[in-house]
Amino acid sequence: MKRIRRILYATDYSKASGRALDEAVNLARQNRAELLVVHVMEPIPYTAGEEFGGAELYLRLEDATKRESQTTMDKLIRRLRRTKVKAKSLLLRGSAYDQIVKTAKSKRADMVVIGTHGRTGLSKLFMGSVAAKVVSTATCPVVTVRGE
Repeated sequence: MKRIRRILYATDYSKASGRALDEAVNLARQNRAELLVVHVMEPIPYTAGEEFGGAELYLRLEDATKRESQTTMDKLIRRLRRTKVKAKSLLLRGSAYDQIVKTAKSKRADMVVIGTHGRTGLSKLFMGSVAAKVVSTATCPVVTVRGE
């Protein structure tokens, strides 16, 4: 079996992602692997027109989302440094599953670790499953960790 040197851990900062982080840290320790921590910011839909506040409101929302994501990522990286795991952070923008798969390939990740919310029925139909799409399209092994 090929040695695991780089693990991409995808997070949406949810409880399910927190459980997946524990697994990613354990795998990184066992394999002395680097952890690439990825968070993807989905674009906020923009509707032109004054009735919705226009471009200025859209830009403020985008900026606030980016600042909040960066702040949360910084806290997560500080926490990982205390665990003595070598970690790098990547904040990306776009479709979550697409960016995760592309980044895993471009950064030559040996494995992806991602949490799953375990949605079923209508919520799965409407919300989709980022984890399921990553599993079906990634070129490397994917470990999914179910949230509570």
